[in-house]
Amino acid sequence: MRRRTIAAVLGATIAVLTSVLGTSTAQAKDVGYDLPEAGVFLEGIGLDDATKTIYVSATNRDGTIYRGRVGDERLTVWQGPRPGDNGRGIDVDGAGRVYVAGGPSAEVRVFSREGKLLAELPTGEEGSFLNDVRIGPDGAAYVTDSSLPRIWRVSADKTGKWTIERWLDVSGTITYTPSLTDFDLGGIVTTAGSIVTAQGTTGQLWRIDLKTKAITEITIDGPAVLNADGLDLHGHDLYVVQNFSRIITKLRLGDDAATARAEQTISTPADRTFTTAKEEGGRLLVVDSKFGFPVEQAVAADRVVPVKRF
Repeated sequence: MRRRTIAAVLGATIAVLTSVLGTSTAQAKDVGYDLPEAGVFLEGIGLDDATKTIYVSATNRDGTIYRGRVGDERLTVWQGPRPGDNGRGIDVDGAGRVYVAGGPSAEVRVFSREGKLLAELPTGEEGSFLNDVRIGPDGAAYVTDSSLPRIWRVSADKTGKWTIERWLDVSGTITYTPSLTDFDLGGIVTTAGSIVTAQGTTGQLWRIDLKTKAITEITIDGPAVLNADGLDLHGHDLYVVQNFSRIITKLRLGDDAATARAEQTISTPADRTFTTAKEEGGRLLVVDSKFGFPVEQAVAADRVVPVKRF
């Protein structure tokens, strides 16, 4: 298949971003991983570093998960559809287990590397919307809830029993917006001692200490990261995928993750809606969800786009 360049897609429609801080701007290279079918709204991406396998979720295919190998540019169905399932954020732990946040299904599914369903864990709270998931330094998975002010924690004990617990109620510090159509806490990453999470409706970033559970707003030296969706952390470089803003912002986190300085932004195409990213081999694998466009525009080609880290 002939690949399109972003320049060809956008022509003169993409404007160079001008930051009030003087941060520089770049554009993403358009070389993508293809789906086996069109009409799919993608959302999350997970990476198994040991096997160089990527997993991508779909929101409108009853929980279908696609899988591919880094470099072969093809995705195939790994977990087929099942009524009632849904797929949002994905992460993979050191044992190759795949954790899938279920969005409106209000559950987390855990699969073995071989594809066996190990656990299906509902929150049990009405209105819960599990958005993103990230493995912490303790080996547990931490999950954001975009509708209820909660952080959930998924873990297995020594006997192999899986549980999901309401790890933290954030309502005392983080204000959720009232509209049911808004998404509050979404993207999440973990450091050695904390969680960093984004609130897309307000453009705020928050640090949560994993030991004390203390919540602190991260002071951003630069514009608020409105429409923050997925996050990816590489060292001190925090990449924020701002879906409907159609930019990716690179922030530099301070040593204590209490501050973040805007360093650079890149424009993303007007005919795409990027939701999240995972770093692999010096580049970001960015998911093109096609959210906001008619389903017939959700083509099969170039749906996970490698972007060189900037």
